[in-house]
Amino acid sequence: MLRKSVTESFGAAISSWSTANLTDTVVRRSKRMMLDTLGVALLGTQTPVFHKVLQYSMRYRAAENSCVWGRPGLTLPPQYAAFVNGVAVHSMDFDDTWHPATHPSGAVLPALLALAEALPTKPSGLEVLLAFNVGIEVQGRLMRFSKEACNIPKRFHPPAVVGVMGSAAATAKLLGLSPGQCVEALAVAASSAGAPMANAATQTKPLHIGNATRRGLEASQLALLGLQGNRQILDMESGFGVFYPDYTPVELTQGSHGAPFRWILEDQDVAVKRFPAHLGMHWVADAAAGVRAKILTRNPNADLSQVRKVTLRLPKSKYIDCPFPVTEHQARHSFQFNACSALLDGLVSVDSFSSWQMERKALRDLLLTVQIENPADNHASFDSMYCEVRVDMANGESHTARCNTFYGHWRKPLSQEDLVKKFTANASTTLPLEAVEGIVSIIDDIENVPDITLLGSFLQMNDAMPLSSVNVSQC
Repeated sequence: MLRKSVTESFGAAISSWSTANLTDTVVRRSKRMMLDTLGVALLGTQTPVFHKVLQYSMRYRAAENSCVWGRPGLTLPPQYAAFVNGVAVHSMDFDDTWHPATHPSGAVLPALLALAEALPTKPSGLEVLLAFNVGIEVQGRLMRFSKEACNIPKRFHPPAVVGVMGSAAATAKLLGLSPGQCVEALAVAASSAGAPMANAATQTKPLHIGNATRRGLEASQLALLGLQGNRQILDMESGFGVFYPDYTPVELTQGSHGAPFRWILEDQDVAVKRFPAHLGMHWVADAAAGVRAKILTRNPNADLSQVRKVTLRLPKSKYIDCPFPVTEHQARHSFQFNACSALLDGLVSVDSFSSWQMERKALRDLLLTVQIENPADNHASFDSMYCEVRVDMANGESHTARCNTFYGHWRKPLSQEDLVKKFTANASTTLPLEAVEGIVSIIDDIENVPDITLLGSFLQMNDAMPLSSVNVSQC
């Protein structure tokens, strides 16, 4: 038997995976990812970057249309609905993060739900659940072709690279493409991969997710029409290997010696964020809040304006070392800002990035005292990094706290109750309570939902729309 190329092995796997491959752990974890993604997207529909890309996308109309989340009655061609909904997911940097580093869900879910609404035969929740996991798995496999991918990124934003491939794989699965067509979808998608880290901490960064989910969808649709690319795209250094200097591709097998296939998500959970900022900020916020607690325990009336110096001991990462952020996007990528916010308030929240919070004199004064140290043992990896915060007071006292694993990290995941609370808080900024509860119910039982497009009815519900107008019998 001829040996398959790496790319051919991916095409064969994408086409052949079935719902029988899904395990209880994978189903449970992917449901959590879906619910969290929808919540942060609904909150993100209120951001300036979402409004800009929606204004642009509304120039286009087509016979096939899919819903824009949080905008009752507004539809766009599927690729543009995927684009704007994907931008909403990442508009506040509030979406899940995996290891090796990427944002896996936002690159896949918007494309799948947009495609589902455009198909003549509406897919079931179980079919979408399988396709979602196909898209997540492909991203995880590709990231494991490089040791460099395990580190906090320096050159490019990972979801713009592996995310577009995941979107192509997921939508190819939902379209029922053949192994050969799946290969072509990956080849086409690879030509839309890549985004420089220079656009991190700007309004353009959320477009990386929007473009990934949109371009992956377009790639699978073009493959369906017969468009061809390089069928060795994952095998070649001049193919997908251009993104990693230590690229070592491996065939995707279905298990060996009769062993069952095992999903990466089975062994590697995702991190779910408690506040909307770069993942690294969660270590620094927890450590800073710990220092604050120590200061106030010793002296409940302590004056934090008497802080003489704040020392942050962190891994070296230039793009999240931002001493004096001016915009909310810079603040979401600033070790210094998040440390000072947690010191002053005891936590970091959605409101921490509002202009009135960012412009506080107490915060600006505290930022002037911050110094960063980069210990040699503190590696720039979300799996091994730590943060230590030391505060020196004017009276000579010093207080230190360290965070090795924050609550929400894959080693310390949010409880289901807290994840649902996060979703509810985010989604209720846009949707009425009955819609919020309807989405929770659908995701919780998605494998038994006969028509996934019911989800779109809830994602666009408003107070003027009675619940009776939604066909809840499909839940």
